[in-house]
Amino acid sequence: MFKIGCHLSASKGYAHMAKEILSIGGNTFQFFTRNPRGGKAKDIDPKDIEKYKELATAGNIPVILAHAPYTLNPCAKDPGIREFTKNTMADDLSRLEYTPGSLYNFHPGSHVGQGIDEGIRLISEMLNEILTENMTTTVLLETMAGKGSEVGSQFEELRRIIDNVTLSHKLGVCLDTCHVNDAGYDVVNDLDGVLEKFDKFIGLDRLTAIHVNDSKNPFAAHKDRHEKLGEGYIGLDAFERIINHPALKELPFYLETPHEEISGYEKEISILKNLRK
Repeated sequence: MFKIGCHLSASKGYAHMAKEILSIGGNTFQFFTRNPRGGKAKDIDPKDIEKYKELATAGNIPVILAHAPYTLNPCAKDPGIREFTKNTMADDLSRLEYTPGSLYNFHPGSHVGQGIDEGIRLISEMLNEILTENMTTTVLLETMAGKGSEVGSQFEELRRIIDNVTLSHKLGVCLDTCHVNDAGYDVVNDLDGVLEKFDKFIGLDRLTAIHVNDSKNPFAAHKDRHEKLGEGYIGLDAFERIINHPALKELPFYLETPHEEISGYEKEISILKNLRK
């Protein structure tokens, strides 16, 4: 089963997102848990959740991915920001239990001059405080592009975070194609080599989801600007190899390409389906 979807607005609820993704040919979706720049989350509507579950069963939606807001930084220098991050993520994880078995993706954060070792320590410390044995959600560390003082642009950094988390079996990784390209992992010319490195440092069993984005920037630019599929430096030939690779093809793929209208995602879902073998 080819699991393909895109990022949708959660403002109208889970059931609306399920209807939207099914209407454009997808079968999974990603959404922000709350305003991506911060703010209080919308109250959970039990009736909306029940309707969503009915639609998910009928439409064969196997899993959904919640994305943490961009304002969160687990390894910020300011302890107030770290506390806000911890409380927000803990609340998100609690709310996700309304849709058991979901995924929750977050950016590991920026150490803002404290150094990579301290950044890793603070991220791991926060995860140890919010992860619980009875939670059904898998929390995903996202691969980053390496701009500024970002943590997580190198596979070794993600491994170190995982190794310092007690309930590490609750963790996975979301690989972003734009980010790894910009970080210096050559998914265009050496996909097998990149996945071998991932397996060496993290383990392919940890790879849980893929953000499928082209990049506005050339290889190893250490920036983070997504581009529409086939219009950036990665290109459709590389995406054909990515979505059909034996180590990746069963994972859910999520488009985060720059579109103002959902019709843009519909077109790209169709493109990827045609590239699927």
